[in-house]
Amino acid sequence: MARKLLILAALFGMLGVILGAFGAHGLKNSISESMMANYQTGVQYHLIHTLALLGTALASARLRKNTLVLAGWFFAGGIVIFSGSLYLMAITDMRWLGAVTPIGGVCLIIGWLLLLIGAWAWQPQQTGP
Repeated sequence: MARKLLILAALFGMLGVILGAFGAHGLKNSISESMMANYQTGVQYHLIHTLALLGTALASARLRKNTLVLAGWFFAGGIVIFSGSLYLMAITDMRWLGAVTPIGGVCLIIGWLLLLIGAWAWQPQQTGP
């Protein structure tokens, strides 16, 4: 499962850079300033949570905690729903998509909570005498 999360993190990282460049170069003159701000917020959260997904994938591979794997899936879902809704809203000007964005935000918060629980429950191996 950690491998799937690691692949997803790599894919999301790549897409985050592509979508960020698209917004900076392809959209700057075609959408309003407020929609560009929404788009940039989507890119920011996308890339930050891609790093959280990457760290969670690596930690889950080492620690083998189901809680960490679940955190990774919530980060992935949150990126898609939170950032995806902002991208679509900015590009299409369908402002009702703003009502979907908080669902993604809740997924991201749950991801952080599960990461906290997984870290809290982790017991390092004792070494030495």
